[in-house]
Amino acid sequence: MNKSIIAAALAAPLIIFQPVWAHTDEQLDTMPSPHGGQVRAAGPYHLELVAKDGELVLHVTDHAGQEIHTDGGEGKANIQQDKAGSKITVKLEPSQQNMFTGSGEFRINPETVIVVFVKLPEQDAYGARFTPLKPKSVGEGKEVGDDHDHDDQHKHH
Repeated sequence: MNKSIIAAALAAPLIIFQPVWAHTDEQLDTMPSPHGGQVRAAGPYHLELVAKDGELVLHVTDHAGQEIHTDGGEGKANIQQDKAGSKITVKLEPSQQNMFTGSGEFRINPETVIVVFVKLPEQDAYGARFTPLKPKSVGEGKEVGDDHDHDDQHKHH
C-alpha cells in the first residue's frame, strides 16, 4: 500500500506537467527544420515532410532528433490538392537510413493537405497531417521564461 501511495505521489507532477513536454503543431512550426520541410510529432517520432511537385521525402527521427532507421518499414501519403479535389495516394518506400520517399502526379499548392502514415517493423502505425506551404512562424514564438532578465536575479560585483 505504501508503495502505491509513493508511486502516485511521484507520478502526479508528471501527469500535471505532461503538456509542457508535448509537441504541438504550432510549437513545431516555430522551430527550424533540419531539411527545410514541415515537422510533425507522431507517437514516438518526429516526421519531417519535404514536399515538391511530384515528389515526397519523409525524414524520421525520435523526439531528440536521432535518426530512426526505416528499413523494412512501409508508408503512404494521401494528398488532397484543394478542398474540392480528389485524393491521390502515393506509396512511400524506405530510402537511405531514416527516410521514406515517394512520387506521383500531383502539384503542391497553398491548399494542399498531405496525411502520411508510417509503420516500422515491430512498431505501431502512426500518422500525421501536413500543410507543406503553410507559412512558418520561426522566431515568432517565445519559450516559457524567455521574457525574464537574468540581471534581476544575479548580483554583479
